[in-house]
Amino acid sequence: METPKLQTAQAVYSLKNFTVLLVDDYEFMQDLCASMLRAFGIGGIMVCNSGAEAIELLTITQSQARNNSVKGIDLILTDWMMPDGSGVELIDWVRNHQSDQIRFTPIMLLSAFTSEDIVGIARDHGASEALVKPISAEKMAARILAMIDNPRPFVKTATFFGPDRRRKIVPWRQEERRLMNTEQVVQHNERL
Repeated sequence: METPKLQTAQAVYSLKNFTVLLVDDYEFMQDLCASMLRAFGIGGIMVCNSGAEAIELLTITQSQARNNSVKGIDLILTDWMMPDGSGVELIDWVRNHQSDQIRFTPIMLLSAFTSEDIVGIARDHGASEALVKPISAEKMAARILAMIDNPRPFVKTATFFGPDRRRKIVPWRQEERRLMNTEQVVQHNERL
């Protein structure tokens, strides 16, 4: 039997070596999302019931990945509200982790709450994408492919670390004041 593949206009992806950490306290959503991920051909799916459980699993996985005995997590899908550690708390923990292997992991927040505030909070805490429940396989696949095809650069400031929150490239029509030479960039980054 052939492994399912995700396809875009530009490329076809085999995700059989891809590992997703799915964090949701509702068993039905766990089963639904896991079924979709399997249909996309994703080879490894780990499921947790809370942010705290996910943190524990990420810690163990990362320590074992250092010994090359276990592959790291490629994507985290997390619910917004869960007992014993919310999605935002998980995002904060990931984005503030010392290991780059964990810090740079793409995160998709899933939420039944549809307000712009929720999406803004997720973005401002470092989520790569947000998807509103009820989710469809088509929308989930599109978001996963967007993270693969168009990864956003990560930004580090004194108060934020995560994917660049700006999605549009808008030409600046005034004098550019943000230009720095290489020495200034290095000095600035050392202060952070």
